Amino acid sequence: PEPLDHVLLQADLTAVAPGPLERPLAETLAVLADVESKGGATVYRFTPGSVRRALDAGKSASDLHAFLAAHSRTPVPQPLTYLIDDVARKHGHLRIGAASAYVRCDDEALLNEILADKRSQGLRLRRLAPTVLAAQADPGALLEGLRSMGFAPAAESAEGDVLIHRAHAHRTPPRTAPEPVHDGPPLPDDTMIGAAVRAIRAGDLASTTPRKDTPETAGALPRTTAAETLATMQAAVLTGEAVWIGYVNAEGSASQRVIAPIRVEGGFVTAYDHTADEVRTYPLHRVTGVAELAE
Repeated sequence: PEPLDHVLLQADLTAVAPGPLERPLAETLAVLADVESKGGATVYRFTPGSVRRALDAGKSASDLHAFLAAHSRTPVPQPLTYLIDDVARKHGHLRIGAASAYVRCDDEALLNEILADKRSQGLRLRRLAPTVLAAQADPGALLEGLRSMGFAPAAESAEGDVLIHRAHAHRTPPRTAPEPVHDGPPLPDDTMIGAAVRAIRAGDLASTTPRKDTPETAGALPRTTAAETLATMQAAVLTGEAVWIGYVNAEGSASQRVIAPIRVEGGFVTAYDHTADEVRTYPLHRVTGVAELAE
């Protein structure tokens, strides 16, 4: 059958298409009404939602009245006319849109000045109310833009409270966790074992080496004056002989050592320490005394 260019409007807010409709008519009617049933004839129902859908598509109330009058073989029912007028009267009273940020001020003249300034064009401002401007820029860019224009805006929260930005506090970086301590001492390696053996042998040598004892120093750390200590050290450097010394370290611990002086200068003696089995340098002021070893 040939496509039809008309429908039959009913008083119960329905329209009956007795056959297939022409494409433009079918497309517009599908927006303005909902299909209720199909068969030999298609039944469309008009509802507030369907009429609102047509208004959202850009149609006006007069457009809808003219469309129905042009394509209906029956008079347009009064209930349908009332429905279209009632929905159109309420449509668009509330407007919804997107805005990245806003500017509000009780001084309308100040907002007029901002809108009139050409430097604000990049912010894409528009007036929503006498005291409110909407912007497409984000709040941070809006703040910087208005400040660059010589204004002094303040940011506010969603609740309308002024936001206070505190300076960043300089904090000490977090400490790294110490390495875990294993239970018990570490297992000695070959180097540690060799050093321990050398130290034991050097200690045995120092304790068993015969030395010349004087009546006042027998069995104790040697005690000599600074001049005697220096002279004995210098003589040992020349002869290459080892001497027995008493020494007090920086912690105050006293010890006995057998050393072979190599050089004496600047208040220090460099010698081969038989006790430590290595060459060391000792401050002379920490040497409590020197004794020659027995032949």
